[in-house]
Amino acid sequence: MVNVVNSDKWTDVAAQDIAVVDFNATWCGPCKMMAPVLEELSGEYEGKVGFYAIDVDENPDLAEKFSVMSIPNLVLLKKGELADTSVGFKPKEALKSWIDSQL
Repeated sequence: MVNVVNSDKWTDVAAQDIAVVDFNATWCGPCKMMAPVLEELSGEYEGKVGFYAIDVDENPDLAEKFSVMSIPNLVLLKKGELADTSVGFKPKEALKSWIDSQL
């Protein structure tokens, strides 16, 4: 999982065929619970799906671009275009099903 520290890195994210973008914050409990799940998934989908983490406090412009109002908020992009979103903590199997439905 790659941390996007500023919007300059957004071109890397948008260049992926499929990317899961985790909008989170350091103070968010459910975000902390989701982080290890996303790390596992990033290993399982290596080479197929790019995984990125974006701190909403450090990147308010990107959070606004995707209308992020609640976190954790996962955004699934296909070739840089919004394909789907998932808000709130989800267990690993639910996230796998969500990602697989977009492959």
